[in-house]
Amino acid sequence: MNQSQFVAAFGELFEQTPAIARQVWHLRPFTSAHTLYEQIMHVVRVLSTDDQLALIRAHPDLGSKTQMADASVQEQAGVGLDRLTAAEYERFHQLNSAYKETFGFPFIIAVRHHTKASILQAFEERLQHDAATERDRALAEILEIVRLRLRDRLVDAP
Repeated sequence: MNQSQFVAAFGELFEQTPAIARQVWHLRPFTSAHTLYEQIMHVVRVLSTDDQLALIRAHPDLGSKTQMADASVQEQAGVGLDRLTAAEYERFHQLNSAYKETFGFPFIIAVRHHTKASILQAFEERLQHDAATERDRALAEILEIVRLRLRDRLVDAP
């Protein structure tokens, strides 16, 4: 694949941040899906702090009604975040606001591994962390989201 084709195929693994796929392309060839994922992890880990924060901030609030990538819509719908009651919506809104106020970026979690209840519990627990811990956790969660999306993309490939 040339770079444009690679970014078209894998740029959406990253929420609103196809520039990472452009960087990963330069690390080819990839002998396996695992090698590709290792290179993705490498690129994310060596980003400057500002670029890591930009990647984190590109993610939508959980349970929000804002526009987000199709993969995020599907992932959030999979745990019912698109069908919140008024009380649940208000709770998610409060927690999203508190988290962003505390850390300066949105709460990120690989929702496919969770339920609404476990996401709310994680919100409560992670609000007790310091900013550096949460930045690292957000990046780890992003890498897990990317791993799951990559797996889906490669399984669905012709």
